[in-house]
Amino acid sequence: MRHQSPPQFFLSMESDCPYIKGNRERKLFTTLTRNKPQRTQNDLSHIGFRRSQNIIYRPACANCSACISARVPADDYKLRTSQKRIKSKNKNITREVRQCHATDEQYEVFQRYVSMRHEDGGMSDMSIEEFQAMMEEPLVSARIVEYRLMENGRPGPLIAACLTDVVSDGISMVYSFFDPDFDHLSLGTYMILDHIDLCKKTHLDFVYLGYWIKDAPNMRYKANFAPLDLFVNGKWSRFAEPSEAKPNHIEAQSILLAAHRKLADHSE
Repeated sequence: MRHQSPPQFFLSMESDCPYIKGNRERKLFTTLTRNKPQRTQNDLSHIGFRRSQNIIYRPACANCSACISARVPADDYKLRTSQKRIKSKNKNITREVRQCHATDEQYEVFQRYVSMRHEDGGMSDMSIEEFQAMMEEPLVSARIVEYRLMENGRPGPLIAACLTDVVSDGISMVYSFFDPDFDHLSLGTYMILDHIDLCKKTHLDFVYLGYWIKDAPNMRYKANFAPLDLFVNGKWSRFAEPSEAKPNHIEAQSILLAAHRKLADHSE
């Protein structure tokens, strides 16, 4: 039997943290190769890793543990009153789950979104070729979920979209964006609620939201979907109030050992 080598991990150089001013960040990461990429993503998502294009990573900062991987348990989720109102006012939105094919229409909405919401972010100057690579080149099971307003009984122009991965126990919202002209529809919240519905329909357990960061204003919204499962101190635990999570600082070496244990059967 031919044995496959497990993925090789790397530690990034330190850089300015994009979430907490004055902090420095670094990441532990590996690349998704054509050697069982879906299995690698499945296993690493179970211990708090996150995909970005064909890299899968998790924070391994020297003096900070503020980034906590979060997921919504779909079957147990109960809508808040405000979320019921959001779903009600968006009852004329239609959803289509598509193959990973980038379009000019998606890129136009994406550009409007980053220029209004993330003007200083790393994606603000993304070219159409880079956008296409992000949307079309995943080696794992991924889809683009598009949202349109119905007009005269037919789907109208695109107003929002999400690049979504399917993992073994759920779906992961990799990157979502929307037309800021429709900000009054609370489309960011609506897409998460709709992904919870998708999860239930496909009999999957969790919607992975990426990292919840208590001290980052633009990441606190994830607490609105509590109770959340948070990956704290080496395991998933459920929190009705995410701010009660008290993660110990985990050194990069501990994260690496956990990743290697998770992927040990890749060499079989």
